[in-house]
Amino acid sequence: MPLYEHVMIARQDLSNSQAEALIEHFGSVLADNDGKLLENEYWGVKTMAYKINKNRKGHYALLRTDAPVAAIQEMERLMRLHDDVMRVLTIKVDAHEEGPSVQMQKREERGERRERR
Repeated sequence: MPLYEHVMIARQDLSNSQAEALIEHFGSVLADNDGKLLENEYWGVKTMAYKINKNRKGHYALLRTDAPVAAIQEMERLMRLHDDVMRVLTIKVDAHEEGPSVQMQKREERGERRERR
């Protein structure tokens, strides 16, 4: 089955437990459609570059999935209809990276930046 990564932004007025319950809900949607939620990362509340639906901040989460196309389409459809989800980005990947995402790594663990001119 194809591998996907999804980044989801939920409304800022949700509690942390409600945002994590939202992740579990969409994981169960995948499971109902013969897909698997391999890993999820809750990144916390972050400030956005611009307002979305009058919100300056949002709960960010990363979902790594292994699911057929029909399951992904159903999950995205339900995300678009859900009032608490503001944005979703889905990317098809060849392989999932090992370990935590760049957002979860400490600044010292990340690679060196190139020099500015």
